[in-house]
Amino acid sequence: MNRRAFLKLTTGAAASAALLPAAPKPPNVVIILADDIGYGDFGCYGATVVKTPNVDKVATRALRFTDAHTAAATCTPTRYALMTGEYPWRKKGTGILPGDANLIIDPVRTTTPSVFKKAGYTTGCVGKWHLGLGTSKIDWNTEIKPGPLEVGFDYSFIIPATGDRVPTVYVENHRVANLDPNDPIEVSYQKKVGNEPTGAEHPEMLRMKLSRGHDNTIVNGISRIGYMSGGKSARWDDEKIAETITSKAVAFIERAAARTGPSSGVRADTKMDKPFFLYFATHDIHVPRVPNDTFRNSSQCGLRCDAIQEFDWSVGQIVQTLERLKLTNDTLLIITSDNGPVLDDGYADGSLEKVNGHKPAGPLRGTKGTLWEGGTRVPFLARWPARIKPGVSNALFGQVDLLASFAALTGQAIDNAAGPDSFNMLPVILGESKKGRDHLVEAAQGVALRMGDWKMIPRQMQGKNANQKIELYNLKTDLGETTNVAEGNPKVVAEMTALLGKLQSAGRSRS
Repeated sequence: MNRRAFLKLTTGAAASAALLPAAPKPPNVVIILADDIGYGDFGCYGATVVKTPNVDKVATRALRFTDAHTAAATCTPTRYALMTGEYPWRKKGTGILPGDANLIIDPVRTTTPSVFKKAGYTTGCVGKWHLGLGTSKIDWNTEIKPGPLEVGFDYSFIIPATGDRVPTVYVENHRVANLDPNDPIEVSYQKKVGNEPTGAEHPEMLRMKLSRGHDNTIVNGISRIGYMSGGKSARWDDEKIAETITSKAVAFIERAAARTGPSSGVRADTKMDKPFFLYFATHDIHVPRVPNDTFRNSSQCGLRCDAIQEFDWSVGQIVQTLERLKLTNDTLLIITSDNGPVLDDGYADGSLEKVNGHKPAGPLRGTKGTLWEGGTRVPFLARWPARIKPGVSNALFGQVDLLASFAALTGQAIDNAAGPDSFNMLPVILGESKKGRDHLVEAAQGVALRMGDWKMIPRQMQGKNANQKIELYNLKTDLGETTNVAEGNPKVVAEMTALLGKLQSAGRSRS
């Protein structure tokens, strides 16, 4: 490939802005976004000691991607890119957020849910949010906004940040669910609030020991990041998180299908022919890994794998609901993850010791938080029986492209200000094109560039991804990134360095 081809950012399949004709009946769309599930964690991606029958059954009727990527190797930036169609490294403040952070998405910008809403969809957000709330210090005892409803969702039931961060409560639409006003919530990430014990002060009280950090307020016998007091009636039960949020996701689908639910956020005047979009972001398998007793010790590789099997159950509940309501053929179902896998993420839960030969990243090098392929290459299944032929796609694809692709799905054109790094890859999602992106930027502490089969990691002088030399790998012959071939391919390094520099300085990659 010549230099011009490398640097031409707005041509080819990846840069195509042409819209496909919208389907006569726009499909419902459900995205199930797992947390910390790696490329090798599902049976359909090679796992053997962990069982994922529901995910694997979906895969038999889906297009299974082998080269799909998150925009980053950690949670908040990945979710930001999925929602906005913008690489997270372009915007300051899109790193992993504390639980009391403010909303990092400008409500006036085009987002993935607002694309659906503009097309007449009913939109719902259930599960992990981790994109911030409000615009100033959050008062958890009153209305909390802006949040999911202000960026395009009609209904939301969310975990504000992560399971290992306070506050350990659900927020439904604009208010903490089940809050007793006589027991107000106070949250701080700077100093201790209230008199509740912390993991640092009372490690003997913990039912889950720590490997590092996570030693602030103890809730349900598990110490978290950050300090919290009050809100006891609103606090979640860790063992029931999957059950709770899955039931909320199922209920949203049922209300949207019935076109009735005024009591829970879906408008009573919703038209009978209105499709729905559900963004279901699970807590599984993020730490603390506290699966329900039904799943504890159900796998052959410890609590982490038990949590994978609990995630699989959640998938099964969504799939069964679509089947029961006769929505399967009319629904585009996507199952993917927010970044690569991690075993020890702060809690000594035995995941390292009990891995039992399981390879969470499959054949890939790297984990959550790293710039190698294992950090961002994730499972991605797309099932729409009415339109997608089952099979395997080797196309290079990024979750950042979902915004523009969904605009095309619903027959919309997006303006230049929207989704600056999101390309219309709908033909790839539908299996109608084998040509994916020409290039993709991946982020962790620093950035890396994919261009065809080449992967380049520039010099990183600090942090987890520090390296002394530019790394270049040919993934066609070295998927595990074991041999750095930068010295033998100076022209490729030069071309990729120029491309990455242009992408970084341009402020956008779609024009």
